[in-house]
Amino acid sequence: MIKPFPEMKVVLGKGFFRIQILTNSKSCAIFEKTSRGMEALRASWDEYFMQIAEIVKTRSTCLRRQVGAVIVKDNRIITTGYNGAPSGLMHCTELGGCERERLGIPSGQRHELCRALHAEQNAIIQAANLGISTDDGTIYITLQPCVICAKMLINAGIKRIVHKGEYPDELSRRILEEAKIEITIMAE
Repeated sequence: MIKPFPEMKVVLGKGFFRIQILTNSKSCAIFEKTSRGMEALRASWDEYFMQIAEIVKTRSTCLRRQVGAVIVKDNRIITTGYNGAPSGLMHCTELGGCERERLGIPSGQRHELCRALHAEQNAIIQAANLGISTDDGTIYITLQPCVICAKMLINAGIKRIVHKGEYPDELSRRILEEAKIEITIMAE
């Protein structure tokens, strides 16, 4: 079969076929041919909000890792956040480097030495500044929350966490489970 795109996947099924066009190993278009004709497939709500979190993380100024977060209620975005220095303060990019990296501190340790707020913290703070309740909300994060953020999410009333990558913090996972917060892990 000749493929017009270098990364194209065709799935054949009874009464339909699906074409998935990939760019840089990420899906950019999905079409399905059914009895109704050729249709673009819609992203699920989880896929939709996680894609937005991926865009939000591009605002991050952290030199070690970029993280984005989106808090949602009733399938409506109420706030977003990304990791970076507090408003008005210089970013690590402007200071010539990461202090924790300079000190040789491994990922997941000694957060108090970091200039940045985490994406989840910024999202919660933005909601508070705007007077918007996060009770019963869902947060989409491009990385598993650390234990500090997990505790903040519990007290912010978040009931569901959807995240991608794993973070080296087992205590975070345990306290979220103890708080009966629903956790969904999406594939990278």
